[in-house]
Amino acid sequence: MREPDAFDAFYKDSRDRLLVQTFALTGDLTAARAAVREAYVGAWHRWRKVGAADDLESRVRPLAWRAAQRRAAGRVWHREKGLGPEARASLDILDGLGGPARRALLLHHLVGLPVEALADEAGLATTVATRDLDRAEEELAAAGGPAPGDDDGVLRLLEPLAAHALDAARWPRPSLVRRAGATRRRGRALAGAAVAVVVLVGSGFALGEGSPVQAGLSRDAPGATPSPDTLAGPPPPRLPAESLVGADQLDQALPARTWEVRRTTDNDEALGDRLPCQQARYADPDGVAALLRVSGAERASDRADLAVTQFTEASADEQAARAAYRTSLRWYSDCTQARFQLLSTKRPERLGDEALQFTLRDQADPVTTYVVGVARSGDFTTTTVLTQRSADAPNEVGAAQVLSTAVDRLCVLPGAGTCGPPQPELNTRSPLPVGDQPALVSELDLPPVSGVDQPWVGTEPRRAQRSVAATRCDQVAFTGDFEGTRFSNATTRSFVIPEDTALPEVFGIGETVAALPRDAADAFVARVRTRLADCPADDLGTEVEQLVDLDDGDRDAAVYRITVDVTDDETLTYFTAVMREGTAIGQISFVPGPDATLADGAFADLVARAMERMRQLPRPAS
Repeated sequence: MREPDAFDAFYKDSRDRLLVQTFALTGDLTAARAAVREAYVGAWHRWRKVGAADDLESRVRPLAWRAAQRRAAGRVWHREKGLGPEARASLDILDGLGGPARRALLLHHLVGLPVEALADEAGLATTVATRDLDRAEEELAAAGGPAPGDDDGVLRLLEPLAAHALDAARWPRPSLVRRAGATRRRGRALAGAAVAVVVLVGSGFALGEGSPVQAGLSRDAPGATPSPDTLAGPPPPRLPAESLVGADQLDQALPARTWEVRRTTDNDEALGDRLPCQQARYADPDGVAALLRVSGAERASDRADLAVTQFTEASADEQAARAAYRTSLRWYSDCTQARFQLLSTKRPERLGDEALQFTLRDQADPVTTYVVGVARSGDFTTTTVLTQRSADAPNEVGAAQVLSTAVDRLCVLPGAGTCGPPQPELNTRSPLPVGDQPALVSELDLPPVSGVDQPWVGTEPRRAQRSVAATRCDQVAFTGDFEGTRFSNATTRSFVIPEDTALPEVFGIGETVAALPRDAADAFVARVRTRLADCPADDLGTEVEQLVDLDDGDRDAAVYRITVDVTDDETLTYFTAVMREGTAIGQISFVPGPDATLADGAFADLVARAMERMRQLPRPAS
């Protein structure tokens, strides 16, 4: 069998077992996953030696166990999340064992080694290994576990941990592991060559023809050439170019086009590239490495131009990477570029240690749509941007697959964390909170206005003395008492387009939100609905058309178009909505201009976004 085929088969057959073992050993699944991947990278690096062993697992298991313990020791405050009660109880019992006892117990009962083999792998005398195993079984029974000698009981104790570990298992492809091992091999070999040159040059000798030193450098001379496996040279690059997404992977995720990598840089030029909404060159200004890659698709007259940009940063540690991830999210959740609109926020499930995907649109000519994915895996933060020069619906699923591939290629590197699934499931979530008043919509939420090429500008949110969204039909106020209960956190804000002087003075959007206890919030919405329904009878010359009616228990919304006869020859049409999200209530209105309005359905979409934002409003005091 070819070496790559043999390694791939071994990797696929044994990786789940090693994951369960290292998780049971440390109780830290993140450390266990990273350690197992690191062990396989090292195994391919030395495969000519490792692959010749009779028991391949016995050569890789010690590497994985040592790496897992080293990583877990650096996360002393870690407590595993998402454990079921049985798995938590099992882990608590194992945590009560001493280190040598826990290791002996797992080698004997989980790996299946007899005492003699256990002692050999642990580097202990057989008598010491026997003592450790006996102590482990006694401590296990004292902690509420199975009695000594109950092998089946020990396996039943470990089953919930195995189920938890394997449910979250996501592995990089074997080819990526081999590529990482080959990169490490090249790095060590180059380091060895560099050290040899430094030693020879520093000694003052020249390697000329016939030099007396040359004879001493025969490849058969013992100790003459440092071994790449033993030479303590510098580690390979933290972020090799091979870790970025290539054209072949883009062909798979975004088919029907021919992709090519156009440039790869460290983004350290005088100006540097900027992604859309990016507010600084680096999310981690103290990062240890960064790479940016721009790829493009072959152009076709009947298809929109497409491009993919990937920007990856390596931080000094996981804490710094978490901060870089949060900074990256803020760039897109609160994009400050004019005329940008946030279309959606989605979570790619089980992708990396944490990940989010944003779809944004630049409404300036030419209209451009961006699908931005941000993910973190251990010390690495990567952002992928699918750019489409059109207003057509973008391929969000394909973009998520690109992000998953980006994480998959990083997770084999030292310091990386969780990998990504081949096709992550996308689940819609509320936008991230932004601004001083995250319960109100922002400029980034507002749809474009036909015939207007200037951006929306919002006033500063202020405490509501009156509702800027109130209409002559409902006359809503968010101050004082409502049925004996005071409004809390009442806030209001308006949006206009001041640069367009052709728009009428009344043009704009207004929103007011507040909170009431649940029963009062229900009654408030019901009162506004009644007033709007009765308005045509009470105010002649007014027509009210209900466009949306939503009431699913915890959410309630009604959207209306109101037409008012101002004079015999002039009418005014505007839109309004009353909303409830839990205990949060709100009203939002839009007054268009004669030639400046929203596309069909855009106001209803804005109401839905306003309700998502309202979830940030604090609940009223009971």
